[in-house]
Amino acid sequence: MSNHFLPERSWAWPEELRQLGVLGINARNLKFISERNERNRYPNVDNKLNTKLICHAHGIPVPETYAVLAEHSDVRRFHERANTLGDFVVKPASGSAGRGIIIVSGVENGDFLSPGGDPIPWSDLRYHLSTILSGLYSLGGQIDQAIVEQRIVSHQALSAVTTRGTPDVRVVLYRGVPVMAMIRLPTLESGGCANLHQGAIAAAVDLLSGETYGGVCRNRIVTRHPDTQQPIGGIEIPAWKELLGSAMQLSDALEMGYVGVDFVIDDSMGPVVLEANARPGLAIQVAHREGLLPRLACVDAQSDEMLSGDRRWEVIERMVGQQPSGAENSASQPAADS
Repeated sequence: MSNHFLPERSWAWPEELRQLGVLGINARNLKFISERNERNRYPNVDNKLNTKLICHAHGIPVPETYAVLAEHSDVRRFHERANTLGDFVVKPASGSAGRGIIIVSGVENGDFLSPGGDPIPWSDLRYHLSTILSGLYSLGGQIDQAIVEQRIVSHQALSAVTTRGTPDVRVVLYRGVPVMAMIRLPTLESGGCANLHQGAIAAAVDLLSGETYGGVCRNRIVTRHPDTQQPIGGIEIPAWKELLGSAMQLSDALEMGYVGVDFVIDDSMGPVVLEANARPGLAIQVAHREGLLPRLACVDAQSDEMLSGDRRWEVIERMVGQQPSGAENSASQPAADS
């Protein structure tokens, strides 16, 4: 049986998923996250400020931080500063899955503007900042901080498959080696957010070429962006080798064996790290129509020498070389549930 998801139906039996090499959540948690990620390393990824500091220390580009709000009095004082910033992004320091992020694209008539041009009154933004500090979006509901940072201008090469927001690239690394990657494309349905749960599109990215193929939205295969009608396959991600190099560099600095790293590609700076995730989701397999387990096994089969430094590029070639391309399965058929 091919290691690709069954194209003729939208579901699969558990045994079929095992044969397809699909990694499930229990196996991910027990075998890869628990065994490869030491608990004392989690604060480096669970708090985005800590991740930024690590990136700064290793020369890895990140969005500029304009302000960190830790007290409710900071929120009141932020109003005047916010009016001078023009555009910016607000995010919880300890948030996950894109929750609590607000993008401000400008200021008009005393209101802030969303990427779609809708007004965001200061009262709404102030309330949102207060809920971040109260821990509404943080892991475990703990008291949190709000980060106000630079809004990245997406690379023009991605403009045809972007609606309102900024696409991002997720790279999953195992033992320091990139094993899968996808790009998440905002849609009108997702409100301009690159969040798959809100209706963004995921397209698989070939690790060797940096070119997209296929596409999935809410677990249904798509071949064109629903808003722009542009093909999702065949997009060349700018500065792809540089992006993978930064992902490996950050993985080494974090000292975590199973991690996801999210990037945005700025029009002038190139790949910029948004955050890292110690518990990267499994939807990337649906985007690829391919299970993670064969790739993880390929990494485990390598010597320690092959899993360090530039030898990892050879591992990527071996790993991808043993897999069918997947591009041939990008027809508009339902994707298998995972």
